[in-house]
Amino acid sequence: MEDMSISRAIERVTSGMIRVPAFQRGFVWDAERVAYFMDSLYKGYPFGSLLLWRTREALRTERKLGPFKLPKADPDYPIDYVLDGQQRLTSVFAVFQSEFVAEPTEGWLPVYYDYQAPEDAQESQFFALRDDEVDPSRHFPLSALFVPAAYRAATRSMEESTALRIDEMQKQFLQVKLPVQLFETDSREKVAIVFERVNRLGIDLDVLQLLTAWTWSEDFDLQESFSDLSEELAPFGFSDVGDDPNLMLRCVGAVVSKDASTQALVQLNGSDVRQKFEEIRNGLKGAIDFLRSNLQVHNLDNLPYPTLLVPLCVFFALPDDKEMNVSDQQRATILRWFWRACFTRRYSSGVLRSLKTDIEEMEKLKAGETNALGDFSASVSDDFFLDNTFIATSVNTRTFVLLLAQQKPLSFISGQPVDLKAVLKAYNRNEFHHCFPRAFLSKEKWTTPAINRLANFAFVSRSDNRKLGGKAPSVYRTKMPADVSSIMATALLPPNTFEADYDFESFCQDRADLLAATASRLMDV
Repeated sequence: MEDMSISRAIERVTSGMIRVPAFQRGFVWDAERVAYFMDSLYKGYPFGSLLLWRTREALRTERKLGPFKLPKADPDYPIDYVLDGQQRLTSVFAVFQSEFVAEPTEGWLPVYYDYQAPEDAQESQFFALRDDEVDPSRHFPLSALFVPAAYRAATRSMEESTALRIDEMQKQFLQVKLPVQLFETDSREKVAIVFERVNRLGIDLDVLQLLTAWTWSEDFDLQESFSDLSEELAPFGFSDVGDDPNLMLRCVGAVVSKDASTQALVQLNGSDVRQKFEEIRNGLKGAIDFLRSNLQVHNLDNLPYPTLLVPLCVFFALPDDKEMNVSDQQRATILRWFWRACFTRRYSSGVLRSLKTDIEEMEKLKAGETNALGDFSASVSDDFFLDNTFIATSVNTRTFVLLLAQQKPLSFISGQPVDLKAVLKAYNRNEFHHCFPRAFLSKEKWTTPAINRLANFAFVSRSDNRKLGGKAPSVYRTKMPADVSSIMATALLPPNTFEADYDFESFCQDRADLLAATASRLMDV
């Protein structure tokens, strides 16, 4: 065990000495969690150690560190690959480094220290903020802490008391030590075992890219097949499927052996996969077509769980160029399963167990047999839409967006149908805005979490939002068509939305009830 300062960690990543192996999952923490982690570092709370695998043999494929493309490693020095702690290391590097420019990433925001907030053992003083949320009179950018010139510029005009508080904050981070466990070996078998044991409480399928690359490299070029499929799916907005080896491997295991577990996949050989790969390709294409046609899913980012593709791939997997003819009953069963899986967060834990069950039941449905697909407990209440905030990358928000998309929403300004294909294929925060505008609610002293409730969002483009302005609904109603009944129906808005005496809390409760009732109908509960 050794300790590493933040500046040393940044230096080693920047020099290419610390890298992320391709078998690691990507960076999944949202901006709010990163900011909360900064608060833990600042207050000296325990946060776990980094596990690094040191080797002189570079892997053929590697991941970026979050939104940053890493420099090439020096071949004269060993490489430290991150086996555990990638989320923490990526957060530290992304928040404090200044040399690399982040690639555009949805949900990533810079972190600031609120030096006007009172010291509190529980409440965080660190926040991930958009540019329009930053108040220079109280928010200090953490990106300046380890850059002397930037730090001097940021503190030069401050009052002495404020500058001293910032100095104390900087001192805390300068003293932070990241605990590191170093595992040095050139045995890939040992690395696979260690990595799987480290991730046993999570989704251990992340190890499969590593294992299968070693197992199949001489017999079957799986990576090349994935790449070809990625290009084939690109015109449909799903090129990312072929770029996600974990997802592809799950589909491989599900179609070839009806099992997506680690044990099943490592027992496969290249010949099995090569013979079945056409079925896998057809299964994915059929699954994607079903999602686009029946659920308005036009991009992998629209799916609450990419794993939902795996059982669907099994259902549509057929040899040659055959297509699955889906009956009305089969379609209804799949849709019911889809919504239940999303609203119950079925693939958030116990993934392989749930996946195995769903694959088995999907096979029965495909064969026209009696099945129990979707027959697990499912319910949704108004709390789902009141307690969850709008974060474009979160499972709950993606589920909510698809729920709204099923209503075929209309523009608040023109009354014309929203181009869902274009909006969802691009999928970004700019196409969703508050029903009760942020500017209006801020003046009314509502907090950000309340303002950003799911119940307060609708399909409202950036251009429409500008035209509506930051006024109360009863005020911006004058900028909408004379008859708004269809707009309200397709946006699932309560009948009193545009009345002058209709308060925000009542709106949220009434709309949450409407949304919950709609979700229940989709789940058939």
